[in-house]
Amino acid sequence: MNEEKINVAWKPLPGSQTLALSCPCDDILYHGTRGPGKTAAQIAHYLKNVGVGYGRFWKGIVFDRGYKNLGDIISKSKEIIPKIFPKAVFLESNDKLKWVFPDGEELLFRHIKRISDYRDYHGHEYPWMGWNELTSYPTSELYDMMKSCNRSGFVPEIHTKALTQEDKLLLKDLKLLGEPLTARLKKILLPDIPLCTFATTNPFGAGHSWVKKRFIDCSPPGVPLKRKTIVYNPRARQSEVVTTTQVAIFGSYKENKYLDAKYVAFLNNIRDPMKRRAWLGGDWSITSGGAIDDLWNPSKHVLKRFAIPKGWKITRSFDWGSTHPFSVGFWAIANGEEVTFANGKRFCPAKNSLIRIAEIYGGEKTKGQNGEMVVAYETNKGMRLSAREVARQIKEKSQELLEEGWIETPVSKGVADGQIFNVNETESDSIAQLMAKEGVEWYPADKSKGTRKNGLEMIRVALENTIQGEGAGLYVMDNCDAFLNTVPGLPRDEDDPDDVDTNSTDHCYDEVRYMVLDDKPSFAGSDMVQIKMAM
Repeated sequence: MNEEKINVAWKPLPGSQTLALSCPCDDILYHGTRGPGKTAAQIAHYLKNVGVGYGRFWKGIVFDRGYKNLGDIISKSKEIIPKIFPKAVFLESNDKLKWVFPDGEELLFRHIKRISDYRDYHGHEYPWMGWNELTSYPTSELYDMMKSCNRSGFVPEIHTKALTQEDKLLLKDLKLLGEPLTARLKKILLPDIPLCTFATTNPFGAGHSWVKKRFIDCSPPGVPLKRKTIVYNPRARQSEVVTTTQVAIFGSYKENKYLDAKYVAFLNNIRDPMKRRAWLGGDWSITSGGAIDDLWNPSKHVLKRFAIPKGWKITRSFDWGSTHPFSVGFWAIANGEEVTFANGKRFCPAKNSLIRIAEIYGGEKTKGQNGEMVVAYETNKGMRLSAREVARQIKEKSQELLEEGWIETPVSKGVADGQIFNVNETESDSIAQLMAKEGVEWYPADKSKGTRKNGLEMIRVALENTIQGEGAGLYVMDNCDAFLNTVPGLPRDEDDPDDVDTNSTDHCYDEVRYMVLDDKPSFAGSDMVQIKMAM
């Protein structure tokens, strides 16, 4: 018997590539080291459903945060696609950048960076959606917004090309009668179009924290996480339970037999230890982002909660937010007095050191793994509370700290974002005035020219003072989840490395910055202020 010779255009490598291509999950994160072939697998995953009959309904799109970064995946697509679909055409112009296949399928390549970019896609349908280097996105906001476009208008009973008019009438009758499909209909009727998001990444990048929380921490590698939701199905006109799945698939350069040894040598010789661990080992235990991660040391900066001595001043700082989160920090300012912890250990921070003792974070909440409501720090969305409601929460927290014995001195007037003192056209009172009516007063933070960069530098000075044990430092109690979830991994601005990325979840950081730069009499004379004045 003569065997037909098969020309293999592309074949997945054994291991993670094969697993990623065969994965049936709705949301796939293909992560790991550099070099296992994540980009090729992403392209091939889309191609699985080209030519099967969905035609123009099978529309895919690959996003990257930077236009120039699309070059690699486009180049890889040009290697693979013409071998499999020789009649496919790539449109090169910047406003096109897409593959068009003989049956009408399309694969687009686009850069998307800002939340406002979503407007260009609102109402679009992309049943297959790819994200290149997901950790390059500081927050999950764009990823979540674009999920609204991960949909399709394809209806098998209407749009399956092989169906005749008689077939469609028969399908309608069988559905009304609750009868099973005929053998012919089973053979030709296409299944519902699969909806999938396929992201690639390594652990290093501005979005390290949210991607880790969303995909890595919630489920073991390769084990799907299932979520069940009761929804109303308009097509069936009844409520039903819908199960969605996500999975994180790990890939290593060691799987790639085509990889050059010199490339592996390059990974081994990367000077930045965090980047080397991310790119060479796919290690998610790193701290990545850039603004303070080289100084942040939980064993030095994070304290078990303790009662503040009566002689220490207690104050607060505030960054306003409505559509985005607001953040309130409660602070103790050390006076040089020693504290003895419950375990007998002594702690004596330098005079004027700042200790973050409590906080309120106004971010949207979502259901956790155990069904409890938890703050979704990665979404960067606020609770849209009124100024008076926020003030009431601050008063309640202040009273709670006193009644539970964490502080003995009342919380004093604190520093806040200057925008709360502005009066807009629709309000007769500013946010600050509305809050003052509830008994919560503020004074404006220093937001003069250069204070953003100076603030970052002063936070770094304070963190380093803590490590060295010399000069006024910065400490955080272990109950301050908002700080611990958003500040240590805060990314630097790509265009201005002396500042943080303002598109990230920087609300807690901002009120910390206001506090560190505060030069009111209670804080004057500290080592940090002296350094600030000398700069």
